This record gives sequence, structure tokens and C-alpha cells, in this order.
Amino acid sequence: MPTKRSLTIKAARLTCAFALASLLPADPAGAQETRAEVIAAKQAEKAKTATPYQPSKFEKIMERLEANFASPPDGFYPMVGTIPQGGGFSAGLGYRNFFGPRAVFDLHGAYSMKNYMQFQAAVRSPWHGRGRLFWEARAGYLDAPQVGYYGIGMEGEGRTNYGLKLGYGAGLVEFRPTSWTRLNAEVSYEDYETLTGKGRHPSIETVYPPVETPGLFEDISLARVQGVAAIDWRTAPGYSRKGGYYGVTIGSFSDANDIYGFEKLTAEAIQHIPILRENWVLSFRGRMETVLDDGDTVPFFHLPQLGSGRTLRGYQTGRFRDRHSILTSAEFRWIVNRLAMDMALFYDAGKVTNRREDLDFNGLKSDYGIGMRFHGPTSTVLRIEAARGDQGWRAVFATGAAW
Repeated sequence: MPTKRSLTIKAARLTCAFALASLLPADPAGAQETRAEVIAAKQAEKAKTATPYQPSKFEKIMERLEANFASPPDGFYPMVGTIPQGGGFSAGLGYRNFFGPRAVFDLHGAYSMKNYMQFQAAVRSPWHGRGRLFWEARAGYLDAPQVGYYGIGMEGEGRTNYGLKLGYGAGLVEFRPTSWTRLNAEVSYEDYETLTGKGRHPSIETVYPPVETPGLFEDISLARVQGVAAIDWRTAPGYSRKGGYYGVTIGSFSDANDIYGFEKLTAEAIQHIPILRENWVLSFRGRMETVLDDGDTVPFFHLPQLGSGRTLRGYQTGRFRDRHSILTSAEFRWIVNRLAMDMALFYDAGKVTNRREDLDFNGLKSDYGIGMRFHGPTSTVLRIEAARGDQGWRAVFATGAAW
């Protein structure tokens, strides 16, 4: 018969066993199922109240601007931008009509605040085509009454103006062997007429004699054949936060009188480096342009030049020109809104030379500044920048990417 002492020991052991059992976890599989059920219930409850992402009013405005200015549908559309040769801000009207599965007709005209006019009609493949072949045929007319000319080289004797009228027709075919390679061939006929300049600056002939400006006051017709070979893996040429472009362009120009025949080569490299999931972007550009034969006579308006909203932004369009040029640019961009706006700090440096062997990094002209870009997913609708060169600040209003 158990003694009182042994009963007490058994009771103590049972109490300890129950206490230890209460401290052990429940069945692991059952616990996991319970937790999964709780998480699933919370997700189901959240799904009932969740709503799809709604763009802000600003994002909607930028999407509408891109749709209307960069790739509008059939019908009339407003045209805002800049006219080449320093025309400044311009506005106009265009008409577009898509016909057939792979073609679009586009007609537009614009007038600028400096009395520049431009008209162009084109038939081409539609935007963002996924095929490997792109083609375009275009014809147009440009009237630029006050194009700036500062002489040859890095110094010059002050700004003068000349008038330029240009009629042109061109055909282009581009083949994309892969999604990141591009081969381009273009043939054009260009008829140039240079005139006395208008505006507040003196006309070109009052400062620079015709002997120093080949082609001045002549009617020159040039046939141009041009080819491009490039590696391009940017999101789009009009707007990209990643990828790069590495290309070489060579153009051959000739006239019927065999006076102004010449060949010009351009090599360009662009690289966008995203940081922190593309919240910041470092962008770099290098470009070299050269007339291949030192014995060729090049019309003064066709010489490589620097100074514009896409080259040395702190200087007027065409501020520097000579037979050869080199340009480097760098930007630090931060993405204010992925669908609508970027900000950028930039630096440009470059020079023109009469001899190709002088294309080095000595004696560069430079500028720096800050910019604001309004964009859509694939195009830059408006670019506003303030750039400072050695002649002070300059405002830049342009459409399209800086590079």
C-alpha cells in the first residue's frame, strides 16, 4: 500500500508534467495553417477596399500633352517647339492621317517669334513600330531670316546675322537587325540660298567678307548621301533613364559644279546610368564631328558647330564653328515624377578647331546649369533650362531630350 510520502511525490511529478506540457508549442502544421488563414483573411479584407493607382492631375496633363504633341492620332493637332537655325520658340498646326497598316501622312507648319517659318510634309512608318524596318519620305521648306554668325574658330569678331532659305526632299530607310542595333541610310536633295541678315545685329557681309565665308550669297544645291551604324538600347530616343547609344554617322555632300563637295563624319556616345531604382540618373555624352578631307571647300553654314540647346547650352546657336568639333556633357538627374517631370544639373564642355590633331581637351569652352523636363514615357514634351557660360546666363526652351 502506497505510503503518504510516495503519493505526494507522484502528485508533484504529475504537476510538473502538466506544467511542461503547457509550455510546449502547439502542433507546428496547425499553427502555420492558422497564421496563413489570418494573413489570407487580412489580404481579402484589404482587397475589398483597395483601388487601382490613379494618376495625379499633373500626370494626366503630361500624358495628354504627350498624346497630342508627340504622337497624336488622326486629325489636326497643335505644334509647339523650336525651329532649326536658332528660330526660338515656335507654334503652328499640323494634320496627321494614318492610312493602311504601316503608314502615316503628316503635314505641319510653324512660325517663330523671330519670324522664322517652316513647312514639312512626310509619309512614314508609324511611331513605336515593332517591326525591323522603318521608312520615311519628306519634303519641306525653311525660311530663317536672322541666323547668327560669329566667324570661324573659338573667338570671332562679334555676332552678325544672315538669312537662309532651304528647300529639301529626302528619303530614309532604317533597318533594325536586333532590338538594340540600327542601320540607317538616307538620301536627300537640299537647295540653299543665303541672304543679307535681318534683326538687331549687323548683316554678315558688313563684318565678314565673302572670301572668309565660302558659299555666302550663292545658291547652292547639294546632294547628300548619309549612313548611320549604331548600337542603341535606350528606352526611347525621346526620353530614357537607362541604356546607351553608340553610333557613327558619315555623310557625303556634292554639288553639280563640284565646288562644295565634302564628307563629314560624326561619332557619338551616350550612356544613362540609373541609381537607386532609377530615382537618380547619371547621364554622359561625348561627340566628335569632323570634315574628313582638309582640302574640301565646305559652305560656312555646313561647318561643324557648337552652341545651342543640345550642345553648349550656355551659348547662342552656332556660336562656335570650324572644320572639326568635340563636345562632352554630363548630367545628374533626379526623378520628381516618373510619369511627368525630371530635374537635372548639367555641365557641357567643347571646342572647334581648324586642325583635327587639335581635338583635345585643352582650351575648352564650358557651361553649367539646371534644367526641368516635362515628359511622357517615351518623349520629352518640354525642356526648360538655365545655362551659364562665360557670357552670362542663357535660357533654353526646347522640345525633345537634351541628348
